[in-house]
Amino acid sequence: MLLSIIRQNGANFGAVLTYILSVLMIIFLINPLHEYAHGFIAYKLGDRTAKNMGRLTLNPLAHLDYVGAIMMLFVGFGWAKPVPVNPNNFKKPKVGMAITALAGPVSNLLAAIVGGLIYNTFNTILVKGGHLLYYQGTLYISPDFDMGFLQYIFLFLQYFIFINVCLAVFNLLPIPPLDGSKVLMMFLPDRIIYKLQQYERFISMGLFLLIMLGGISNLLTPIQNWFFEGISWLTRLPFSWAW
Repeated sequence: MLLSIIRQNGANFGAVLTYILSVLMIIFLINPLHEYAHGFIAYKLGDRTAKNMGRLTLNPLAHLDYVGAIMMLFVGFGWAKPVPVNPNNFKKPKVGMAITALAGPVSNLLAAIVGGLIYNTFNTILVKGGHLLYYQGTLYISPDFDMGFLQYIFLFLQYFIFINVCLAVFNLLPIPPLDGSKVLMMFLPDRIIYKLQQYERFISMGLFLLIMLGGISNLLTPIQNWFFEGISWLTRLPFSWAW
């Protein structure tokens, strides 16, 4: 991902640095939120495992996985240290595990929505100030207005929104050990769940290989773009009166 950003922006150091800063925010702020969401929902459903192990926290160091962080920076997909969950502590283990798993991707989508609202707040201020023209779904910059540093704020927010969308969609894949597999297991018989868990290490290795070869990215890009456009449209709605 980083190499792709460098190729796209050439010598534009500001754009590359903006991407790196957005990824660092994901690693040190959003990934901890993602894992905290798992632990918090598990705790509310009766499982104290994460709390007892000191993982029910937003401290980024408690959730940091160095390999996952490096992967996120260079490949665009990565992970934090998974929060431990014991489904046996839930009244309904399969349902409880599915809800707990969904909490992570939902936190990413909510973060993307917050980013979209901030992005559109800046847009609205500039539109009302006469610096931007919004026409038929497209923003046009006034020729006498120099965006300056503001362009990097917009770019940062776009990266922030898109990375969160990518993480949410990626984690919803029904492939172990991703969150989507825990949702899928709610509908599967125990014997199939046992087989999936038995071969989870090999499935994870295959998934990692697919990521490195770009197979996952090619598959998910249309879905991620659809979610990105959907969140962009949703977060524009409250500000449409200004345009």
